[in-house]
Amino acid sequence: MSRYLMIDFGSTFTKLTAIDTETEDIIATANSFTTVATDITVGYENALRELYSKIGKEIKFDKIIGCSSAAGGLKMAAVGLVDELTLEAAKRVCLGAGAKVELAFSHHLTSDDIKSIIDKKIDIILLAGGTDGGNSECVLFNQRKLAESGLKTPVVYAGNKNCADEIRAIAEEYGMDEYICGNVMPKLNVLKVDEARDKIREIFLKNIIEAKGIKKIEREIDKVILPTPEAVLHAAELLSKGYMHESGLGEIVLVDIGGATTDFYSMCSASAKRSDVILKGLEEPYAKRTVEGDLGMRYSALGVLGALTAEEIRVYDEDEGVDLEKELLFRHEHVDNIPTNEHEEQIDRIMGQICVDKSIERHVGKMEEMYTPMGLVYYQYGKDLSQIRYVIGTGGVLVRSKHPYEILKKVEYDMSKPLELRPRRPGYMLDADYILAAMGLLSEIDPLLALKIMKKHIKPINN
Repeated sequence: MSRYLMIDFGSTFTKLTAIDTETEDIIATANSFTTVATDITVGYENALRELYSKIGKEIKFDKIIGCSSAAGGLKMAAVGLVDELTLEAAKRVCLGAGAKVELAFSHHLTSDDIKSIIDKKIDIILLAGGTDGGNSECVLFNQRKLAESGLKTPVVYAGNKNCADEIRAIAEEYGMDEYICGNVMPKLNVLKVDEARDKIREIFLKNIIEAKGIKKIEREIDKVILPTPEAVLHAAELLSKGYMHESGLGEIVLVDIGGATTDFYSMCSASAKRSDVILKGLEEPYAKRTVEGDLGMRYSALGVLGALTAEEIRVYDEDEGVDLEKELLFRHEHVDNIPTNEHEEQIDRIMGQICVDKSIERHVGKMEEMYTPMGLVYYQYGKDLSQIRYVIGTGGVLVRSKHPYEILKKVEYDMSKPLELRPRRPGYMLDADYILAAMGLLSEIDPLLALKIMKKHIKPINN
């Protein structure tokens, strides 16, 4: 028998999940406000006291591991050649590695671009561009521009392999912190992201955690091993596909609404669902994540407002009887606000609905109609989510809500946006115990146990 403690150092809350391998279940959970700005161990110890008050101090853990999105998480800049090709490929690598893409640049970097990287305090730069044997001028220009700027930010080069030696030579000449790995797009529209993603994780563990002051927590636990969004991605993929003899749920989407971002995950085949459709653009992965840094319940409340048109704001104000702009400004200025009455719950519901609607709008694939001499042809860009089996919700606003279905149903097909390939008739489930990040961590040790616990705790919800 073993007992594990999984820790998620979130941007707002530090969450603990205690697990017993003999009962194959969760012993207890606890949480407290994250205190990374002062001393991250304070928030952890507050949560630990709450946990021990539930299970008793005599419980000892065989392994304690964590994931983190504290201090803004892993912030990256993606640099590519063409917007819809290598830049998009670079962005997908960053997102798959659990990062937030703060900046994205195509073609040649400018001095203003370099200043933005400095001002945003970017943790890692991913430099891509050119298929193998293709364009090399642009990536070499960008490498030298970064080198001459004196930036100390780690750079992962994942572009045209034929100029890797020249990239390395520039890095050595200027003493850059450079990591060279395989091209993310070695051939046109063909993605190979694993090597670059693994390198980003390695840098995150080696450098970034220590730089954010999180390293000191490892004096009290075994290790912080993943960015939180990557842990959730692992959990979602495991829950979808299953493991060994334990079946998964099939094709799913998962929406995680946080205080600073809304992360959207889809676990499904990228193939076209209709015979009259032609796939266009970059190939899509089975497990895909996008992150909306302007959509969040507190830190990004003004981004939620900015995502709406004036007409949409007017409709919300009239239909809900609120002053949405005033309410969102208040939450942006009071990030520790937790609803205590029906009105505050109503505002959080509205915000959650907007986060869900706008995040799937940006994630989901779309159809484009094209008239040809042979008649009407449909092109599909991105993933078709119309046949998704389940929509799973997680995040504080959903866990606390009395009516999470009212928030999550905003993922569904919208007749006013007929070319968006949204889910048609999905079932709905809720991560009510807030365990997905913990299960992503557990999957690194015991994936079968993680899957069994998720299937036990992630429950259906009804309208």
